Amino acid sequence: MNMDLESSSVLRLRGGGERGGGGGGESDIEETFDPQFEYTEEPPLEEEEGDCMEIPEEYETGSSVNASDHVSRRYYPTWIRPSIDPVTVLEGGALDLDMQCTDLDILTGYPLQTHPASTHDQKSRKVPGPSVQQPCPILRLYGSTREGASVCAYVHGFSPYAFFSCPDSYVHHGNDMRHCLNDLLRSGVRSSDGRDVSVFCHGVKYHEGKRSLLGYVSAHQKFLQVYVASPTMVPTLKRIMEEGIELPRKCRGDDGEDDGHVRFEAYEANVPFVLRFMIDIGMTGGGWVTLPSKRYRVRVPRKNAPGAPKRQRTAHDGHFETPKMHCQIEVDVTFNDMIPRDPNDSAWSGIAPLRILSFDIECAGRRGHFPEAKRDPVIQIANVLSSFGKEENVRTIFTLGSCLPVVGAQVVCSDTEEEMLEKWREYLEATDPDILTGYNVQNFDIPYLLDRAEALTNDNSQNSKLHSFALWGRVKGQKARMKDTTFQSAAFGKRSNIETTIDGRVIFDMLPYMQRNHKLSSYTLNSVCSEFLGQQKEDVHHSIIATLQNGTDEDRHRLATYCLKDALLPQLLMNKLSVLVNFIEMARVTGVTLEFLIARGQQIKVFSMILRKCRNENLLVPTLSKTGANAGGDGYEGATVLEPMKAYYDTPIATLDFASLYPSIMQAYNLCYSTLISPADLKGIDPSLYKKSENGHVFVHSTTKKGILPIILEELLTARKKAKRDMKNAKSDYEKAVQNGRQLALKVSANSVYGFTGATVGQLPCLPIASTVTSYGRFLLERTKAFVEEKYTISNGYKHDAVVIYGDTDSVMVKFGTKTVEESFPLAIEAADRCSEIFPKPIHLEFEKVYFPYLLMNKKRYAGLMWTQTDKYDYMDTKGLETVRRDNCALVREVIQTSLDKILIGRDVPGAIDYVKSQISDLLQNKMDISRLVITKSLNKGAEYALGLGGKKEDYKVKQAHVELAARMKKRDPGSELFF
Repeated sequence: MNMDLESSSVLRLRGGGERGGGGGGESDIEETFDPQFEYTEEPPLEEEEGDCMEIPEEYETGSSVNASDHVSRRYYPTWIRPSIDPVTVLEGGALDLDMQCTDLDILTGYPLQTHPASTHDQKSRKVPGPSVQQPCPILRLYGSTREGASVCAYVHGFSPYAFFSCPDSYVHHGNDMRHCLNDLLRSGVRSSDGRDVSVFCHGVKYHEGKRSLLGYVSAHQKFLQVYVASPTMVPTLKRIMEEGIELPRKCRGDDGEDDGHVRFEAYEANVPFVLRFMIDIGMTGGGWVTLPSKRYRVRVPRKNAPGAPKRQRTAHDGHFETPKMHCQIEVDVTFNDMIPRDPNDSAWSGIAPLRILSFDIECAGRRGHFPEAKRDPVIQIANVLSSFGKEENVRTIFTLGSCLPVVGAQVVCSDTEEEMLEKWREYLEATDPDILTGYNVQNFDIPYLLDRAEALTNDNSQNSKLHSFALWGRVKGQKARMKDTTFQSAAFGKRSNIETTIDGRVIFDMLPYMQRNHKLSSYTLNSVCSEFLGQQKEDVHHSIIATLQNGTDEDRHRLATYCLKDALLPQLLMNKLSVLVNFIEMARVTGVTLEFLIARGQQIKVFSMILRKCRNENLLVPTLSKTGANAGGDGYEGATVLEPMKAYYDTPIATLDFASLYPSIMQAYNLCYSTLISPADLKGIDPSLYKKSENGHVFVHSTTKKGILPIILEELLTARKKAKRDMKNAKSDYEKAVQNGRQLALKVSANSVYGFTGATVGQLPCLPIASTVTSYGRFLLERTKAFVEEKYTISNGYKHDAVVIYGDTDSVMVKFGTKTVEESFPLAIEAADRCSEIFPKPIHLEFEKVYFPYLLMNKKRYAGLMWTQTDKYDYMDTKGLETVRRDNCALVREVIQTSLDKILIGRDVPGAIDYVKSQISDLLQNKMDISRLVITKSLNKGAEYALGLGGKKEDYKVKQAHVELAARMKKRDPGSELFF
C-alpha cells in the first residue's frame, strides 16, 4: 500500500441531498483550526505508477461518487492492503513463512485428519494430539510478515494439561489411570464443556525426574501429567484430584492402603492455555516464528472448473482447509513444526510494518447532556492509518451530511447515519489494521459505536443495514464482544472498564496507558498532548458540536478538522513515547502476549518468566491457594526510611543509590522459592549449606543450589547491560528506540520479581522471600549510614565529619560538609566504591547526583537542584511535594512551585516568604480566580456503590466528598457529564 500522504486523494463521497442547511451558507461561529487541515479546491486523484489497483474513471475526473457505493477495493486503493496470492507468494508452501505474532486466541474445532505437510510429501505422518474426532482446542496465531502481509496460522495438535504430585506408593499404569480420570471427568464437567465429547482424558504421563519449585528438596519426586480435551476442563480436573480419587487397584502399590483414596497436589494447573502453548514451544509475545517450508498448508478457496461436478470432501481435506479470515494469508500447521525465533538475535529483533488505525468519533449530544447511544447520533468518524516505522499516514473522515474537502484527508459523506456507520465498517474491513488505538476508545468510542448500531437496528429491524455492523474482526461472521471488567492493583487502585474482543486485532487505548505509566494532574487528551507533544486539540467546545453539525458545509468542515486532530494526536503520542516498541519488547522479555500486557497487571509477566525457567530446569510450579506460601503471615515490615534531619541546606548534599537494590539482594543472598527451607525440613540439613536471615527465614547458599529467581534476575540484568551497549552503538533512530525499549522492559521486569513474591493475593505468593528482601534492605541502609559516618570524619583525616541526613529504601543523602559541588563529587564517588566493597556481590552503591541547595521537609518530601555534572545543574527535582501531587488545587501547586523557585534557584528565602503572604492575602480578600481552587479526585473503590452502579457496600465505608458530589449530580441529572 502506498502510504504517501501527498498522493492521498481528497475525496468527497455524497448523495444528492444535504443535511442541516448545508451548502454555501455562512456560519456565525468563529472558526479556528490547524492550518494543515485547511480546505481548498478539491484536486483530482492521480493514478500512481505501479499501483496494484485500477483507479476508477470517475475519480480521475474528480467527480463525486454516490453515497450508496460500497466502500471497497474498487474505490479506495490508498486504504487497502496490497493484493497478494498466498499460493503464488509462498509457492504453495514451498517457502519458509516468517511472521511476527501480534495476537493469539483459541477456537474449538476438530483434529486434522492428515498432516499439513502431506500436501508436499505423501509420506504418512501422524498429526500430534488426540486422534479421536471430537471437539478440541485449536490456536489461531495472528501476525504480519516482514513485507506487511496479514497472516493467520491455525495451530493444531496442542492439548491442555496439568501436573499432579504422586504418593510414594503410587505404581503407574497409564491406561488404568486414564480410564479412571476419564470417568470422573465425564461426571464432573459442565454439560456445556462436555458437549459432543466422548474422550475427556487424552492421556496420563508419568515423570520421576522433576521436582517442585517450592522449597529446598534434594530428591526427585513422582508426578503425573494429565492431558484433557479442553482448557475449560483443567479446573475441574484440579478439583477432582485435590479432593481425592479412588486409585485403580493396579496403581495402589503394596503398602497396605487398601482403600486407595489419594489426594493429589496440583502443579501448573492455573496457567492460561495460550501461555502454556507459548512456553512449551519457546515462543514469546511480539516475537517471530517460522513455519518451515513444506510443513504447513496454505488455505485456498474451493473452486470447480466450469461444468465440473461439485467437489467431494476427501480425508485429505481435514476440517479447516478453506479461508475463513479477513487475512491475506491463512495456513494450517502443527505446533511441533513451528520454529520460534530468539528476539536477542539481531536478525529477529525487528518489528514488522504493522498497520495501526487511530480513530475518534463525534456525537451530537443534547445540550447539557453527555451523549447516550440510544438517543444521540454519531455524526463523524475520523481515522488515521499508518504503518509502523513510517512517518506517512492516510487520513479519512466519515461525515453525516455534506462537508467541504479537507487537505491531506479523504472525506466520505453520507446522507444517513446508518449509511455512514456501514461505510466505516467496510473501511475497517478493507484496511485490515493489526492495532486499533485512540484516546478512551475502550470505554467510549468502541462501546458507543456498537451500542448505537444496535439501537438503530432495533428502531428499524426490517430495513437496517447494520445487522452486520459488529463484524470488526478478522474472523468472518464473528462479531465484536463487549464485557464489563474490573482491574485492581495497589499501584493503580480499582478501575472499571469495558473490554472489547475484536478477533485478530489488538486494541491499544492510550488513555489507560497514560494513567498507568505517567503521573499527571489531568489525563484529558488536551492536557496530555500539551505536556508531551506541545500540541493541543482544535478549539471546538463540546457544547457547540451539535450546532456545527446542523450548520453549513463549512461548519461541518471545522468539525471534521477537530475530529481528525483527535484521531491524529493519540498516534503522535504513541510514536513520541515509543509505546508500541516498548510494549513489544516487554512482551518479548516476559514471554506474554500483547493482550496480557494491556489487560493484566505485573504478576502474569513474572509468572511467565518463572514458568519458562522452571521448564528448562525440570522444576514444576505449584498451584497455590491465595496465601498458600505465606507461612501464616498477614504481612511484613516494609522498607526502611531513616529519620530525616529536616532543614534547608545551603551546602551540597550527595546522594548514594543502590543499583537495583531488591533484585541485587535476591541474587546476593540466593532468595528463591527453590532455596527456602521450612522449619520442619531444617533438622538434618548441614548448617554450612544455608544462611539464616535476621527475620528468621532460612535459604541455602548459591554454592549449594542456585535459585530460579536469582538466575532469572541475573539473565535480565545481564541482558539489560547488553541492550544499553547496543543502544549506544545503534546506527539508526529505529535501532536505538528498539534497544531502549528492550532495556526499559528488562529493568521493569527485574524490579517486578520482588513484588510478585510479596503480593498476598497472587499466582505464587511467598512472604518469607519478600520479608527477607526488605529485612536485608534495612540492614544495608543502616550499614551504609554507619560506615559513612565512621569513615568520613575529621579524626580520619577529612576536613569535615560526614552526616547522613536522610535515607529512603535504596538511597542515602550525605552531608560531607563541603562548600562546593566540585568538592562533593570525588568524596561521594569514593564513598560509594568503599561501601560497595563491604557488601556481597552484586550489591553495588552508586553515586549519581548532588543536591545543592536542598530543602528536606519530611520523609519522602524534599526538593533540590540536581547536579550530575559540576558545571551546571540539571533541573529542580521534587519528591512528594504539592507540585507533583495530584490531589491539590492549582493555587497550591503554583504557590509551592514559585516559592521553591525563589528559595532554590534565586536563593531568596525572604522573597519567598513575602510571596506566600501576598497570595494568602489575595485569597482572604476573594481576589482569586475560583478555577484555581478546583481539586480533581478519582472515582475508584466504592464509587460504583455510591453512584448506584453496583459494587459492594463494604468498599465504601467512609463517605468521600467527591463521590458524594458525583452521586448528587447523577441523581439530579442522569445525563450530566463528569469531567476527568
